[in-house]
Amino acid sequence: MPAIELKRTTNFRLPMAILGASLAADESTLLTGCMDGVYLSSVEAGTSTRVAQHSSYVSGVAWLPDQSHYLSAGYDGQMQWFDTATNKATRQQQIHEFWSWDMAVSPDGRLIASVTGQYLAGGYRYEPQPEREPSVVVLDAASGEILWKLPHVPSVQAVCFSPDSRYVAAGNLMGEVRIWDCNDGSLRSSWSTDEFTSWGIIKSHCYLGGIFAMRFTPDGQHLLLAGMGPMHDPMAGNGKQLWQKWAWQQEQPDKVAQINKDDGGEGLMEALAIHPQKPIFAMGGRLRGGDWNAALFDLNSGERLATLKTGYRVTGLQFSADGNRLIVTGTQGQPKPSREGSWEPFGRVEFYELG
Repeated sequence: MPAIELKRTTNFRLPMAILGASLAADESTLLTGCMDGVYLSSVEAGTSTRVAQHSSYVSGVAWLPDQSHYLSAGYDGQMQWFDTATNKATRQQQIHEFWSWDMAVSPDGRLIASVTGQYLAGGYRYEPQPEREPSVVVLDAASGEILWKLPHVPSVQAVCFSPDSRYVAAGNLMGEVRIWDCNDGSLRSSWSTDEFTSWGIIKSHCYLGGIFAMRFTPDGQHLLLAGMGPMHDPMAGNGKQLWQKWAWQQEQPDKVAQINKDDGGEGLMEALAIHPQKPIFAMGGRLRGGDWNAALFDLNSGERLATLKTGYRVTGLQFSADGNRLIVTGTQGQPKPSREGSWEPFGRVEFYELG
């Protein structure tokens, strides 16, 4: 596949760091979850309005496919439903005792999944303690009823649904993946890949890293994972930018591809998106060392097709419905108060055309 040119067409800021984002179906409005609340932004005008808050950071947001409601999940363990017409909350529900690390809506709009878990040392090698609450929760999107509470090893930092909405997958700090059948809550597949976690022996004895983003391929046969490769010193955050592709439906799941050795620098990758029509995916995150912190790859060959060095931490990636644009969101630097005492905006939104 030939190289792809990425041309920036839209660029604006939000007051606070963006931890999650979702573009509306008509692509006129961007929904974002930020450190200080939920925002709706006009893509054309670049203006933003805060419409809701949690008692802590908002870690994830999503539109329901019919656009009647949008959702938010936060570090307070709550999930909120909002009526799109009024921007008023119609339901607030405590999902977890600890943070919601990640949240996803099934493609058919019937289900919501949220993942949680606090990493607490459980032994002399600081392996995680058993979960104190179910790490994966699957809910009915319409009623909020909890359908399944599913076990994992905390902390669980990434979740996604299969294209047919039948399966939900979750990945954790230790590079462990579990996939369940949403029809009956049964465990369908599980495996571990130690290339996504690190045991620190310098400065701090602990595990760091893990799987921070995951997506099923459009045919549902493979699962993409993103995070960071092992480090001798996890506190330095200098593990290799890493993605892997797994054939998960086999009796023994098999890693069929991963980032080419010379294509990645250093940094934690936190976001994945798959093109709606072409065999292309995007990965992005933080840059520790190298030439890029967001890039496009060929989904079949693994070839790198384009790169971006954004100058900020990328926390979200999404393609437009026609696949002609890539939406990149994140946070730049640390907040600094202005002369008037308010914070200088440090949430970032960029749109790129694919050429």
